[in-house]
Amino acid sequence: MAAMLAKGVMDTRDSNGALLADGDAVTLIKDLKVKGTSVTLKRGTRVTSIRLTGDPDEIECRVEKVKGLVLRTEFVKKA
Repeated sequence: MAAMLAKGVMDTRDSNGALLADGDAVTLIKDLKVKGTSVTLKRGTRVTSIRLTGDPDEIECRVEKVKGLVLRTEFVKKA
């Protein structure tokens, strides 16, 4: 799997098609209700220091009130 990531086979892209990498900052493009909590992340919220997962459609991040949050890349754009 590491060889596939090194070759760029599993590119992770945001909603606009920009390539994402570990440590990038992204902005939410839609209000998102976080399952299991009463927190709603508002559109325009900036999320810093993202981490890529094995799935090219998901990123892992940390927001003020929620730690270990996984976001779909269709709801973010690169900041």
